[in-house]
Amino acid sequence: MPILKLFRGVTRPAQFVLMLMVWGLACQSAATSAFPSARDQLAVMHRGINIMDGDPVWDHSASAWFGTEKFALVHDAGFDTVRINLHSFPHLDGSGTLDAAWLSTLDRYVHAGLAEGLTVILDIHDDLVCDQDLTACKRKLPQVWSQIASRYKSEPGKLLFEPLNEPHGAVTAALWNGLLRDTLRAIRASNPARNVVIGPAGYNSVEQLPTLDLPARDAHIIVTVHYYWPTRFTHQGVPWLPDYQYLSGVTFGSDEQKAKIGQDFDQVAAWGRAHNRPIFLGEFGAYEKGDMGSRVKYLSTVSRIAEAHGFAWALWEFETDFAAYDMKREQWNVPLLRALMPRR
Repeated sequence: MPILKLFRGVTRPAQFVLMLMVWGLACQSAATSAFPSARDQLAVMHRGINIMDGDPVWDHSASAWFGTEKFALVHDAGFDTVRINLHSFPHLDGSGTLDAAWLSTLDRYVHAGLAEGLTVILDIHDDLVCDQDLTACKRKLPQVWSQIASRYKSEPGKLLFEPLNEPHGAVTAALWNGLLRDTLRAIRASNPARNVVIGPAGYNSVEQLPTLDLPARDAHIIVTVHYYWPTRFTHQGVPWLPDYQYLSGVTFGSDEQKAKIGQDFDQVAAWGRAHNRPIFLGEFGAYEKGDMGSRVKYLSTVSRIAEAHGFAWALWEFETDFAAYDMKREQWNVPLLRALMPRR
């Protein structure tokens, strides 16, 4: 119906109300059209890398591990996406307000990453705190996202939000399905159409994917899973897991291992098709104590199988002990980078 026909035979006050309604619908349509669909978003994410977990820059230190100039390094190596790992809860004051200096630092990194043409994911990495204090988590997570979402509501669609990394422990599947809705409401109040990355409970595991219950009417969601199987290989020697800290000499590369990964990703892809959700492999990697040959085979195998299934992916991680980049020598670990980027 032509818009002018709406106003015929309508009193002047009613005309004013109708004009406001039409204007509101137009604004909502414009805001929605500024963001790509979840599938179109995933199509440009391709290959990513996790950055800045535990970086001292967040505590206002001058000695950042990952300076903003490294976004160009990441882009030039062939990566399309960065997942910035944020520990936000320690930067909330007693009133639930995020520290201004912390937000200013975040501004610098968000704008630098976007300026380099990268897709930037803001990932709240406070899952350990949520496991230890569920009551505080339920209060703080929406507080954090209400502020971050409002602050970046005018940024382009290549900025994505990830409400919580690896919900686990006290954050059971049932609790997570409720908490993610509360957090989404905080985000959608200012960002109705920005794409949001959400994974299942149980550390975003493949096995827990069937427990994930997303709002059916929210189409701007990309589903994420994390993958570290076989953990006896990927986590051998890690000091924070008693069952693995003295483990060594475990290799990777058998046909049976590769077939298992293919089968696991078949299940993820089938879930994605059944629920009409694109899939992002948000983390995978192998700890530095594994032999280099096996680590190369692992990264190559997982990334190629993910790509064959239509998943975008992000390696864990740029720096520290799963690293694709050697911070001491200021250069890429070339065998690992070539495993991820064989055509480069």
